[in-house]
Amino acid sequence: MCTAGGGRLDPDTYASPGSFDAARLAAGAGLTAVTALRAGHGDAAFCAVRPPGHHASATESMGFCMISNVAVVAASLADEGERVMVLDYDAHHGNGTQAVFYGDPRVLFVSYHQWPLYPGTGRVQETGIDAGAGTTLNIPLPAGATGDIYLRAFDEIVAPVAERFAPTWVIVSAGFDAHRDDPLTDMGLAAGDYGPLTARVLALVPAGRRLVMLEGGYDLDALTSCSAEVMRQLAGLTGSAAARGIRSSGDAEGPTSAGPGFDAVDAVARHWHQQGWL
Repeated sequence: MCTAGGGRLDPDTYASPGSFDAARLAAGAGLTAVTALRAGHGDAAFCAVRPPGHHASATESMGFCMISNVAVVAASLADEGERVMVLDYDAHHGNGTQAVFYGDPRVLFVSYHQWPLYPGTGRVQETGIDAGAGTTLNIPLPAGATGDIYLRAFDEIVAPVAERFAPTWVIVSAGFDAHRDDPLTDMGLAAGDYGPLTARVLALVPAGRRLVMLEGGYDLDALTSCSAEVMRQLAGLTGSAAARGIRSSGDAEGPTSAGPGFDAVDAVARHWHQQGWL
């Protein structure tokens, strides 16, 4: 389609003549980052790529996504014997990433997302099949959910599941459309919420095995401040940062609380307890 001049892949996804090259570079960025990390060139990597990827499956492009960027690097790592945890906090469910690994016990897929919302997947009961049963963890949350809900879900559900899985690499699908200013969603996060959530994720694996790849985010100011907050965590600019005069986006836009979602977190925990996985 790109060679022919472009066109619509689905009602939301338009391909231009240059889209295939851009999509290949976005998907390859994660592989390049892993190579650099293994060579000791950093403790973590942030891939600021477009187009995003988490809606694309192995056979279908959709929802602004052409190639599942995170799935490409996660599959590569898994084929090399690594145990990979993918944490997706884009406000839309990462249906493509889930589909690729739904029966794969080598990859733990965790998704926070607004429910209901496009693409209509990501129910609590979607937990994997066959050998992959118990390696897909969906945390659907109501509109307006705030940072304290995300952290509670992490501490009470995600962390114990991750401990059981024992990942050797963590990849974050970093969509920032759960920010309260995003025009496409109705979540209640602020830039300051992404710091503590990122810190918890990074602590799951050693330095040099942490990769963040950009997904959605449609308010440019929010995208800027949230990305900066995550990169501060990746660079270790916490604690003494303020004393050194390093401004944090989270300083101006602190963590949020008191939004809805406690019942939703309880429902996820209850289902996982019933299955014997928590």
